[in-house]
Amino acid sequence: MLFQTITSNEANSVLIVGGGDGGVAREVAKHPAVETIFQVEIDSRVIEVSKKFLPFMSVGYSSPKLSLFVEDGFKFMMQHKEEFDVIITDSSDPVGPAVSLFQPSYFKLMRDALKPGGVVCSQAGTVWANLEHVAQTLEHCRSVFNVAAFAHAAVPTYPSGQIGFVLGSLNSVSC
Repeated sequence: MLFQTITSNEANSVLIVGGGDGGVAREVAKHPAVETIFQVEIDSRVIEVSKKFLPFMSVGYSSPKLSLFVEDGFKFMMQHKEEFDVIITDSSDPVGPAVSLFQPSYFKLMRDALKPGGVVCSQAGTVWANLEHVAQTLEHCRSVFNVAAFAHAAVPTYPSGQIGFVLGSLNSVSC
């Protein structure tokens, strides 16, 4: 699983920004070391629709480890410094308001919300659809974190058959 791949430490506290379908929460909750999951989704309608039409994904919302907040992830992270072992951003593509989730300022917010040794994983698109965007997102991650890398996973239902993400850490052994 991706979560076990991106963290070599005992991750007790995880923040998910976005992820309104509940799938990331579902997978993170399976990790035995995780004690608390904070999920921040800006749009309550995404959660409602997912619970109604994607019950196999939204089952993540039933985890006793999960605390769900319907608010802006930027504001949430500004109020939570050095609290999370892992931060995962499961966002929409960088269009409209979501553009802000792909900027250096967002990576700085994630850095500041991480505990020492923490790891971030953020949606970065696909090299097949927009190589320039992927390269720029990776560069933004590199500008903030000591270690940054691009990875991808096969997702047959996505238009390109895959999704990419950037990983970042201030600690060289975490990525």
